[in-house]
Amino acid sequence: MTRHVFDKQAELQYHTQIKPGDVGRYVLLPGDPFRTDLIASYFDEPKLIAHNREHKTWTGYLNGEKVSVTSTGMGCPSTAIALEELIKCGADTFIRVGTAGRVCDESYDESLDGVINNAAVRDEGTTIHYIPIEYPAVADRHVTAALAEAAEKLGYNFLEGITQSKDSFYGQHSPETMPAEERLRYRWEAWRRGHVVSSEMECAALFVISSIRRCRAGAIMAFTEMEKSVETACEALKILIEEDRKKAGA
Repeated sequence: MTRHVFDKQAELQYHTQIKPGDVGRYVLLPGDPFRTDLIASYFDEPKLIAHNREHKTWTGYLNGEKVSVTSTGMGCPSTAIALEELIKCGADTFIRVGTAGRVCDESYDESLDGVINNAAVRDEGTTIHYIPIEYPAVADRHVTAALAEAAEKLGYNFLEGITQSKDSFYGQHSPETMPAEERLRYRWEAWRRGHVVSSEMECAALFVISSIRRCRAGAIMAFTEMEKSVETACEALKILIEEDRKKAGA
C-alpha cells in the first residue's frame, strides 16, 4: 500500500501538483490564482484540479474540448515553472491573460481595452538560462490571429504589438528610489520610442519557452476591464479548437 501511494504521488508535478490527464492541451494563464476562478466560470463543467503555492488549476470544456486555466504567479521564474509542468502533462497551446501598463504614446488612447502581444522585450533574467539573449521572444502567429479575430467579433478594441517583460515592478513605478535610476529611465524611454505598447512580467518566458518546446503561445493584456480579456481569450480558444479540428479531419 505504501508503495502504491508513493508511485501515485510521484506522478504529480512538483509545483503545480498536476499530472497527465488533469489538463487539456489548451490552457489560459493568468498570473493571479484568484483570477482562475473568474476564468473557469467561462468553462462548461469547471472542476478545481489543484492549488499549490501560486499555481491554481481548473479544467473544464469549451466547444466540447477539454481546456484548463493555471495561474503562473508573478514574474518569469514562476511562469517558466508552470509552463514546463503543463507541457509535461500534455498542454501545447497557451494564452496569457493578464493586465499590463502602457508604454508608448499610442497605448495611452483611452478607447483601448488592452493589447494583444505578438512579441516581448526580454528585459528579464529567466530566459537567458534557456537560450542566448539574441533569440527572439515571439508569439505564435495562429494564436495571435485567433485573438485578433475574437476581439473583432466581440467588438473590443485591442492594440497589437510588443510588450516589455521586466523583473522589477517598482523599477518601473518608483525608479527614483533605485540606485540604477538612470539606467531604468534610459531604457524605458528606449522602449517608448521603439513603440513598445505595454509592460508586464511574464510574456518573455511564455514566448521563448513555448518556441523552444514547439508549443503555441499568445497573450492578451487588459488596460481596463479584465473580463474583456478573459472573454476574448476564451473566444480565441474556441476559434483554435475549431481550426485544429478541421486540420485533423483534413
